[in-house]
Amino acid sequence: MRERDGLPASPDSEPLLTRGFPELLDVGALVAGGWEPSAFQQFILKIHSRCDLACRHCYVYEMADQSWRTQPRRMSDAVADRTIARIAEHAASHDLPEIDVILHGGEPLLAGPDLISKLVRGIRSAVPTGTQVSVNIQTNGVRLDESFLRLFDSLEIRVGVSLDGDEEGQDRHRRFANGKGSHKLVSKTLRRLTSGPYHHLFSGLLCTVDVRNDPLRTYEALLEFDPPAIDFLLPHGNWAAPPPFRDPDSTATPYADWLIPIFDRWYESPVLQTNVRLFHEIIRLLVGRPSRAETVGLSPVRMVVIETDGSIEQSDILKSAYQGATETSLHVLTDPLDAALLHPSIVARQIGELALSPACHECDIVSLCGGGLYAHRYSPAAGFAERSVYCPDLYRLITYIAARCTQDVARLKGADQLGHTSDLR
Repeated sequence: MRERDGLPASPDSEPLLTRGFPELLDVGALVAGGWEPSAFQQFILKIHSRCDLACRHCYVYEMADQSWRTQPRRMSDAVADRTIARIAEHAASHDLPEIDVILHGGEPLLAGPDLISKLVRGIRSAVPTGTQVSVNIQTNGVRLDESFLRLFDSLEIRVGVSLDGDEEGQDRHRRFANGKGSHKLVSKTLRRLTSGPYHHLFSGLLCTVDVRNDPLRTYEALLEFDPPAIDFLLPHGNWAAPPPFRDPDSTATPYADWLIPIFDRWYESPVLQTNVRLFHEIIRLLVGRPSRAETVGLSPVRMVVIETDGSIEQSDILKSAYQGATETSLHVLTDPLDAALLHPSIVARQIGELALSPACHECDIVSLCGGGLYAHRYSPAAGFAERSVYCPDLYRLITYIAARCTQDVARLKGADQLGHTSDLR
């Protein structure tokens, strides 16, 4: 692959990255050069477009794209039926052994049990024999009562809950429209999920980082619910609208500084209490395995979103960038999901290093960082061909974890040579 001015070049020597990236990405040149898209494996279904909380940091309602205002509140039966058919068509066309379906919103529980049952039973019945369908629902936990848990148990739906830590951390952002905090109610519903017969449904907690909260107190508060996994989500922002406390022109690393004490606590624990996905994925990359998350690494993103109105869209996280950033102009009533595989914006998230900025190509941890989360790269001048607005934080966090792991590997090798591996955990 030729390069010009530090940019990866397409087969005809024209740079893939332009000011209009990815809209002007030459997909035809990529295909002619031998590139092939990876089939979608994860399907995010926006079954309800409204929410019963008014979280201050929500990318759906509080950021640049306000398309939720014109979305139908609930996915219609007609759109649900066509969504089922499109997912089954895609799975059959690509002979997929397994797919992940994520029921999302807004708040998906607002869609009600009937639509949830229809979609889950419909997809499992429609996909080819031999295709395993894993279903997850991501909820704020407010409506997670016994009747929903019984339904999820019968349908084998795993449940992820959004929780930002202790009462102070949760209620800083995740509030009702009247300003009342949600921690007490969500804690109650979480205990219903985690301490009774439904614990096997629990997939984990999603925590949006606020550096004003104490990191270890936040981590300990999350551990109280015995989560199988914790996702720490950096608050969404970009070069046009930087995230809180992240000065794009500064080399300070407030988010890495917040995460590192949690990493040390997690890494040094004699017993694995939970899987912190960000840390786990970085370690996977360090030992040469591909990332399974879009936050780090260069693995192709194999996810597509179907909105409540049936629109086929990119990751909803891109709503944090600008109005219309998620749009593809495709719709389940008229278009197969295969049509989205060659959409420039979706292709851009499957071509690895070719989608990264010149600054990323010069970086010594490019294969580990992978440019960070795609949405965090946006700038009005370069589109998504910019480095992450979290670049200093990512560099510090990844190199810190790498140094710790390298040190332990060296210790293990040294002990092995001396015959003392049993002395090391």
